[in-house]
Amino acid sequence: MDLVTLLPHVNASLNGLATLLLVVGFVLIKMGKINAHKWTMLGCFGVSVVFLVCYLTYHALMEGHSKTFPEYPASWIRYSYYIMLLTHVILAAVVPVLAVITIYLGLKDRREAHRKIAKWTFPIWLYVSITGVLVYLCLYQFFPPQVAS
Repeated sequence: MDLVTLLPHVNASLNGLATLLLVVGFVLIKMGKINAHKWTMLGCFGVSVVFLVCYLTYHALMEGHSKTFPEYPASWIRYSYYIMLLTHVILAAVVPVLAVITIYLGLKDRREAHRKIAKWTFPIWLYVSITGVLVYLCLYQFFPPQVAS
């Protein structure tokens, strides 16, 4: 069970890496470095697949024991957290589909169609990656469980 409890930290790191790769991939395509962009984005997709496997493993093995947001922060903080979590979860369900379509179009050199969908995929994927790190920070760093005295 000890290795399983490390998975949230691994997942946050993978989300952080995905965020970095998304930004690097964006910069590379703006610089016209198509091949570097392609490999960076494929790497980002690979990191996201590893994240998904780790995330599903954690939740399968920790069923009924996963971390919940504590009650002690001010209500505006709790509401903000739950709004962020809700948007994160909804958009996270969309990212794999958008990413696969975007990658497929890019690999098939259908550039116009690739650009059109990437304009949606990129900001949604970036939001999901960033908020994934923020959810982790809220649960494990900013608002840890309080120890009863």
